[in-house]
Amino acid sequence: MFLLMVVFFLLNIPFLLANFKDPRCFWRINLNEVKDEALGMTCSFILGTVQKPMDKDYFNQTLNVLKTTTNHTFALALAFAVDEINSNPDLLPNMSLIIKYNLGHCDGQTPTIPPDLFYPNNHQPFPNYFCNEEIMCLVLLTGPHWSPSLYLWIFVYVYFSPHFLQLSYGPFYSIFSDNEQYPYLYQMGPKDSSLALAMVSFILYFKWNWVGLFISDDDQGNQFLSELKKESQTKDICFAFVNMVSISDVSYYHKTEMYYNFVMSSTNVIIIYGETNSIIELSFTMWSSPVKQRIWVTTKQFDFPTSQRDLTHSTFYGTLTFLHHYGEIPGFKNFVQTRYHLRSTDLYLRIPEWKYFNYEASASNCKVLRNYLSNVSLEWLMEQNFDMSFSDYSHNIYNAVYAIAYALHEKNLQEVENQAKNNGKGENTHCLKLNSFLRKTHFTNPLGNRVIMKQREIVHEDYDIFHMWNFSQRLGIKVKIGQFSPYFPQGQQLHLYVDMTELATGSRKMASSVCSADCHPGFRRIWREEMAACCFVCSPCPENEISNETNMDQCVNCPEYQYANTEKNKCIQKGVIFLSYEDPLGMALALIAFCFSAFTAVVLWVFVKYHDTPIVKANNRILSYLLIVSLMFCFLCSFFFIGYPNRATCILQQITFGIVFTVAISTVLAKTITVVLAFKVTDPGRRLRNFLVSGTPNYIIPICSLLQCFLCVIWLAIAPPFVDIDEHSEHGHIIIVCNKGSVTAFYCVLGYLACLALGSFTIAFLAKNLPDTFNEAKLLTFSMLVFCAVWVTFLPVYHSTKGKVMVAVEIFSILASSAGMLGCIFAPKVYIILMRPDRNSIHKIREKSYF
Repeated sequence: MFLLMVVFFLLNIPFLLANFKDPRCFWRINLNEVKDEALGMTCSFILGTVQKPMDKDYFNQTLNVLKTTTNHTFALALAFAVDEINSNPDLLPNMSLIIKYNLGHCDGQTPTIPPDLFYPNNHQPFPNYFCNEEIMCLVLLTGPHWSPSLYLWIFVYVYFSPHFLQLSYGPFYSIFSDNEQYPYLYQMGPKDSSLALAMVSFILYFKWNWVGLFISDDDQGNQFLSELKKESQTKDICFAFVNMVSISDVSYYHKTEMYYNFVMSSTNVIIIYGETNSIIELSFTMWSSPVKQRIWVTTKQFDFPTSQRDLTHSTFYGTLTFLHHYGEIPGFKNFVQTRYHLRSTDLYLRIPEWKYFNYEASASNCKVLRNYLSNVSLEWLMEQNFDMSFSDYSHNIYNAVYAIAYALHEKNLQEVENQAKNNGKGENTHCLKLNSFLRKTHFTNPLGNRVIMKQREIVHEDYDIFHMWNFSQRLGIKVKIGQFSPYFPQGQQLHLYVDMTELATGSRKMASSVCSADCHPGFRRIWREEMAACCFVCSPCPENEISNETNMDQCVNCPEYQYANTEKNKCIQKGVIFLSYEDPLGMALALIAFCFSAFTAVVLWVFVKYHDTPIVKANNRILSYLLIVSLMFCFLCSFFFIGYPNRATCILQQITFGIVFTVAISTVLAKTITVVLAFKVTDPGRRLRNFLVSGTPNYIIPICSLLQCFLCVIWLAIAPPFVDIDEHSEHGHIIIVCNKGSVTAFYCVLGYLACLALGSFTIAFLAKNLPDTFNEAKLLTFSMLVFCAVWVTFLPVYHSTKGKVMVAVEIFSILASSAGMLGCIFAPKVYIILMRPDRNSIHKIREKSYF
């Protein structure tokens, strides 16, 4: 904390050095400017009545007690209201209101009590007071702070109870709302029942969610904070810091802590509400530097004396002020121009004027003013500093004076019938009686506003929103940029004038004030421990999840038939993939299958044409035909795997493959057994001749095929193949393939084929050395060797691929194994038949056998 104080002191050095640039006299006034102005602020008044018209210079004499223009509007509003009432022949006829006493201060300090309140015999008589007679009713106007109002209540209650009435023109304070404890105290200020809603609506309009709070540490501030929190909780608005500002605690440590929150916070919007003393205001003055720009939102006009001579739009956002909505008071400007001019020669009044008009002062003698025009009208000063408009407090004073006037008027009308006038000395007015009239008073003021003194229930008020802009030498402008009315439907309560906002701020877009930047589509918000609800980090959406809105808390999974794009802000329709004829791979496999089928047909044609030749007749001509046809169907069954899958093709793929290959391999097995039997029957005493003659090896084909058909039937009964949509194997695509249904049944079919192939290979391998010109044993051995090699390689490759590649691997295995059998068994025979017909004759065979 000590280091923090040192930093705070160093940061204040530029502000101290800046003051030395001015002349010595001006520097002294600047240093004590905030402090000294508070000493003479006349903010509490005592009203009286006289039964005579008032002189024209009455207000000049009365208002000359003021020492500053900072709160000049309070007295001017009071004087204007009194002048209007005294000039109105229909209100309080034969009676005039007067301002008899001024009880400072405006800074919340203890007001000055005039001595003749205690000793009326030694001074001019108190209004409505007669020597040695009963003290009449006192009418006090107090404010704007609650502490002087409370002090005066306690003082007058002790000495003059119940001979006084007190009207507070300051903000509404809950401390004074107790009717039993404060029976003669009226609050003219409306309760800020909708102020929190108005500020939250304003914050939401500019999409702010990160604000700081400086709130007075009293009942009023605590109530506003409670209402603001309640409205903010459902609107995702967070507080960067909450500083409760105590009027009594103005220690250096407390200011340092506030300054630390101000500097270290990332918020650009700060709300100021409630009571603050001049020292805190001075702290805010130093903090409003261009180094860290802020937007101030408040309910009263904080008159910040800036640390620079010229403040432009690029260095400070100004102050946004919420004021109660009132109409313009007609005649006020004319009253100021015609009734009160700054022509006094009293230096006591000229010093504040000099500070606003920037007249030069001698460094050696502060009493010598140069270039000063003594006949300058108050009009220019009012237009520059007060904008010739009433503040909330001025309107409350205006209504308070009219309330007293109407109450006195009604009382007088009643007393005219019951009581004679009191010899021109004024009415003998008892406070209890006047209080009863005041409590029942309701009227419409000249602005058209309805005022009901008895009405203490919550009333939702309309608010005008102003943009306060300070220029050089503390001269500023006030621009109305919008209005809030709680009576409109939700969403239409706030109305901002876009053109006026641009005029006041120089841009249609206000500065941003968020704890964390928005998470754009494709990201999600993640909160970490000890972070406010408005503070988060943006994390990219997981795989195949999207967020298509700003600041989404959770990403959304794309449907199964869609996938997330690269930015992860929308789902894209997945492309459908299957092994089609338009696909290069499918086209190539289909072409290969067709060519091999055509070649098989050619082989069948050759064998049919040369069916009487020895090479065709050898090893059972019928089995050769059957094997060629089965191999042709093996090639053709590949077409079931190409094209858009459906239930029929999925079933035919596996069933046709299993049965056709079973026929082919069982035929090879039959041919192999035939070769073996053909050589064994030649041995003496062999009984195998009957098996060969009867064609027993041919029965192997239907028996083996029926067993495979039985397996296929079981497969179809338990879990038949079906069309499967694979949405996860390949990103961005939907793969449509035929699912095997039962993997066990599929491998049972393959296992059965493997057993037949191994059996055929074993028998053929044993018979490969048998002596015969057209012995097929070697060819059958090689064909089964190729078949087994292909399907053994198929298994690991098949399981390592997915989608259409997996289908292509199965097609390739079918084509390769079929081509291997066709090439190994029939290619040499076709070569002999077509290319070496000389070797395909009985004569040649006999010559070869003879030798």
